[in-house]
Amino acid sequence: MEYRGYDSAGMVIFDGKKPKIKITKTKGRVSELEDKIGKNWKGNMGIAHTRWATHGEPSEKNAHPHADCSGRVFVCHNGIIENYKALKQSLISRGHKFKSDTDTEVLAHLIEENMRYGEKAIPKALKQVRGTYGLAIIIADWPDRIILARNSSPLVIGIGIDENLVASDASAIVGRTRDVIYLNDGEGAILTQDNVKLFNISRLHQDCGGQAKFRNFSPKADSSLTEKISERTEKLEWNLDNVQKGGYPHFMLKEIFEQPESIENSFRGRLIRNEGLAKLGGLESIKNQLKDINRVTITACGTAYLAGLIGKYMMEEYSGVQCDVELASELRYRSAISKCQNLAMVAISQSGETADTLAVLKEAKEKRALTLGIVNVVGSTIARETDAGVYNHIGPEIGVASTKAFTSQVIILALLTLFLGRQRNMSLVMGKRIAEEIQKIPLLVKQVLKQNEKIKQIAKQYKNYNNFLYIGRKYNFPVALEGALKLKEISYIHAEGYGAGEMKHGPIAMIDKNFPTVALAPVDSVYEKMMSNMEEIKARQGKIIAITTEGNEKIKHIAEDWLYVPKTLEMLTPILSVIPLQLLAYHIGVLRGFDVDKPRNLAKSVTVE
Repeated sequence: MEYRGYDSAGMVIFDGKKPKIKITKTKGRVSELEDKIGKNWKGNMGIAHTRWATHGEPSEKNAHPHADCSGRVFVCHNGIIENYKALKQSLISRGHKFKSDTDTEVLAHLIEENMRYGEKAIPKALKQVRGTYGLAIIIADWPDRIILARNSSPLVIGIGIDENLVASDASAIVGRTRDVIYLNDGEGAILTQDNVKLFNISRLHQDCGGQAKFRNFSPKADSSLTEKISERTEKLEWNLDNVQKGGYPHFMLKEIFEQPESIENSFRGRLIRNEGLAKLGGLESIKNQLKDINRVTITACGTAYLAGLIGKYMMEEYSGVQCDVELASELRYRSAISKCQNLAMVAISQSGETADTLAVLKEAKEKRALTLGIVNVVGSTIARETDAGVYNHIGPEIGVASTKAFTSQVIILALLTLFLGRQRNMSLVMGKRIAEEIQKIPLLVKQVLKQNEKIKQIAKQYKNYNNFLYIGRKYNFPVALEGALKLKEISYIHAEGYGAGEMKHGPIAMIDKNFPTVALAPVDSVYEKMMSNMEEIKARQGKIIAITTEGNEKIKHIAEDWLYVPKTLEMLTPILSVIPLQLLAYHIGVLRGFDVDKPRNLAKSVTVE
């Protein structure tokens, strides 16, 4: 789970039927936790956690697992308990002693307070909670089981041989099993070594009576059990090789170089080249509904949002459908989603668990909009909540700074544009051209990657600058935003992405010899405009790194450094022009001495607000 980003780690294990309990925590890396544990820890059951601080600073006392007053209840928690302050004050007034500054610790004390109700303890405790949670709980009274509960924070169960596992991410368990069950919101589970029992949390609270204990919980007798385990089990597409570095120094570099393959995986089997069509099996059930839509709203966060911006240009230019792109973290608080039979809401999320995107999706469903997903993780919440969608099929993305997911999302948006366009007024000739150019992209990406060493040399020249400007127009305006975001994420350099046409409206005031500019200037419909912007920068002694099309010799007279990308259809240039920016950010981050796979303060999947 390290790739998700974290600041501290901890674990607790039980050893034996009358368990010897061992717990340890540390601020910092899992390797430090391993050093504290040593080689003598043994047990038959345990829970562990890598924490990304929300309530309470990164510290040993705030690391999970958290325990109750008696040291018998232990909780690992992803999410946020919104009413924890009121709950904490109430618990303190009843004599509970708190050891941390977290919101999570209230859960352990609430369960302790309700233990007299036997198996009702956990649902009774959760009934008092407002917020999000993915919970793994172990209790000394029941030393053979882990109890799980989910509300808007992912949990996946791994069905192993003589063992069962749980994690918040499938990549954590793929090395032990590929048979998994994704919990739904409002569900809980009881894991033992040889059994998994699913239940509905609210119904368990209503149905279970008296002093019954978990050890007497019977799936045959309890109507709150969901479907049979066999009906819920899915097979992971990934394997262990997908979550290892494969000889690369960092996951980020590995994933940048995987893009010829990951892009091809994203469109494999989805193009009918001779007919100029996109065949998207995930949309087959709603293809007639898609003919009637006249508006698409793409919603996402971070890099996925920037991919959506490129999709907007594609759809409006080629499909004839009005397209809006909205930050999910803002859209969810606006009254912008109206009841509309002709609206398709497209949610983009690599993990399929992004909290804000999921919240917008649920709102759109309530307003009866058609909901689509572009998601990488099979079985994730967004994948299950949408009416239909398209999987990326790129394998796990481990690097916190997204690379191959971005280019995959852009390719899928191009497929969606082709799909919608051919349903409407796009000609066969144009459809065939788009399909042909998409199929060439993996080979063109390989050509761009051959410039890695040159990009590394450019990075050495610019690694000590503290400010960068990235500019682009039209399809490459979102690429400028993405390039600046990558540099910020992994090198902690201040960088801004701007539409080049906005230079005179403020940003040009910042330009001098110490403020270099990365200019996205492929030879396309806005090339001459970009050249004018670069002339303005040069006149103010600004250094320029230009990304342009192969064969463009004019660029050498205006830019200090330049990198070439092969010629392609204008709508597909972002896939090629972003790769030098990914490599530039990577090399600058490494040269500045940072762990680019684990940038500070960031998590891979933002499952809380």
